[in-house]
Amino acid sequence: MLIKPDVNKFAKIKVLGLGGGGTNALNSMISQAQIQGVDFVAVNTDQQHLLASVAQTKVQIGDGITKGLGAGADPEIGKRAAEESLERIKEVITGADMAFLTYGAGGGTGTGGGPIIADLAHKMGILTVAVITKPFAFEGTRRMIVADEGIENLRDKVDTLIVIPNQKLLEVVVKLLNWQILSFRKVFREFRILSSCRV
Repeated sequence: MLIKPDVNKFAKIKVLGLGGGGTNALNSMISQAQIQGVDFVAVNTDQQHLLASVAQTKVQIGDGITKGLGAGADPEIGKRAAEESLERIKEVITGADMAFLTYGAGGGTGTGGGPIIADLAHKMGILTVAVITKPFAFEGTRRMIVADEGIENLRDKVDTLIVIPNQKLLEVVVKLLNWQILSFRKVFREFRILSSCRV
């Protein structure tokens, strides 16, 4: 007896971009990759930045805490914003089989809110994958420390964690490109993922 797979059933995938870096990354994915069958969700405390997103679904979190003005690079505010808006987030991810979270570690909304949102998705039985970027060296030691702490808070709340050090990407770019021809600005234009992951 031959059993044919049901080709009409596809996994429901949500890609959530958190904070400024995550929202920028989503915009790049949407405009360049043209991925089909994926629901892109921009999640931010910053109302203005959220309005600039091209994602189909936009979720403002922490309205009562931030008044739409962002987390000010404070992970504690990002955490409280996510906690305040858990029901809203739950509504958006309900029914998903898989959730990808992306954000730039070291800021407020993603670093603080990411572990809360990942934990919610994980507890809902959604396969949860986080793709996180670490700051460039020029962004400072403090931001790197905040990023490292945030990544540790996230580690046990996801099924898979992928950490991309922006500094390493930049070093690879420097080796691959001829700096006498291409300016720093053009490098970032060509490798949009680098600039899109900055908050």
